[in-house]
Amino acid sequence: MQSDEIEAFLSRNHVEDLNQAAQRLSGTVRHTDIIPSQILSEMTGFSIKLKPENLQRTGSFKIRGAYNKIASLPQDQLDKGIITASAGNHAQGVAYAARERGAKATIVMPQITPPLKVDATRAYGADVVLEGNVFDESFAYAVRQSDENDITFVHPFDDYDVICGQGTIALEILHDVPDVTDIVVPMGGGGLAAGIAMAVKNFKPDVHVIGATPEGSPAWHDSLAAGHVVEATNVNTSAEGVAVKRPGDLTFSLLNQYIDDLVLVSERDISEMILLMLEKHKLVVEAAGAVSLAALNQLSKNSQVFQSAPGKHVIVPILSGGNIDTVTIGAVIQRGMISRGRIMQFGVELPDIPGQLAAIANLLATLRANVIELNHDQFKASGHYRNGVLLEVTVETNGPDHIALILDTLRTKGFRVRQEY
Repeated sequence: MQSDEIEAFLSRNHVEDLNQAAQRLSGTVRHTDIIPSQILSEMTGFSIKLKPENLQRTGSFKIRGAYNKIASLPQDQLDKGIITASAGNHAQGVAYAARERGAKATIVMPQITPPLKVDATRAYGADVVLEGNVFDESFAYAVRQSDENDITFVHPFDDYDVICGQGTIALEILHDVPDVTDIVVPMGGGGLAAGIAMAVKNFKPDVHVIGATPEGSPAWHDSLAAGHVVEATNVNTSAEGVAVKRPGDLTFSLLNQYIDDLVLVSERDISEMILLMLEKHKLVVEAAGAVSLAALNQLSKNSQVFQSAPGKHVIVPILSGGNIDTVTIGAVIQRGMISRGRIMQFGVELPDIPGQLAAIANLLATLRANVIELNHDQFKASGHYRNGVLLEVTVETNGPDHIALILDTLRTKGFRVRQEY
């Protein structure tokens, strides 16, 4: 985006544009209800209230920006159709919004896009074109098609109308939680965070807006530190919804002006929060949507803005989406359970004589460790016993202290135990 275009957007009447976006979205987009979280409040010592955009239509906040953009187009542009590139939530948001506004939508997706996402997008009436091996190639193709055929390209994040649509989330939060002090928002391309920050600083500037990104997605951290957009050389995170190499030009300009702080979160904390939402709130949250939750553990340690604020904190983390496939969620749940000490696997070498397996099983039963899986293998023994076997046991546990008790008890009984995870 050219600098003169950015300056023009920055000088807009943001209050008027945000209110207009809210009017456009009224009756189409859900006003997602705030959910107080007792468990997170107890864990952090602050008042935590969730903004569950994972319960939004299409399962993500993305419909807000997509609908506001498409609803702002004149009829002649709608008649020509719209096009975008996405492999995830933006695709479904654009497809839904286009259907509601009577426009033909073409969604360009990478060829490796899972069929489930392709089918979900087509279900909203969009034409799906599989082009390119990676998103960047799909994006370039969509832009070319937009230019060559004179149809509107709906950018996933670096578009002023899209940003205003996302900012309506903040308007709902400020209305529903009048004593809010901090809003925590995941940051990928920056459209959601820019919209939230722009709205908050124009309607209630005392509220802090704190961004959150995975440690493996450093573009925003590096860009804000440098004072200009910096493209990441490598992105490695399970939160694919915020795995962006290069922030948007407009989103950077807005966030460089409005955001109060940024914290980095670990993959472990992301996985644990997905599991916690399932267990305690019965909410399905994708990895990108759990980034704001993972940041709650970092605010008191790594946010100077948060630390220096007097009085009590009322924090609203935004759960940006809940579109996660069953295979991925199974893997995430397992990682989360392992990191929280809910699952443990150990190996123990045993002499190949009767009664050894029963002895291990009896000890585990006494210690109330539920056996999930056993693997009894003669060929994996290292040779400490002439006729040895390696027993690998996976058990369900009640936390790190329970794991330590199990391992200490086995060793006290003379077993040579090695914790594998």
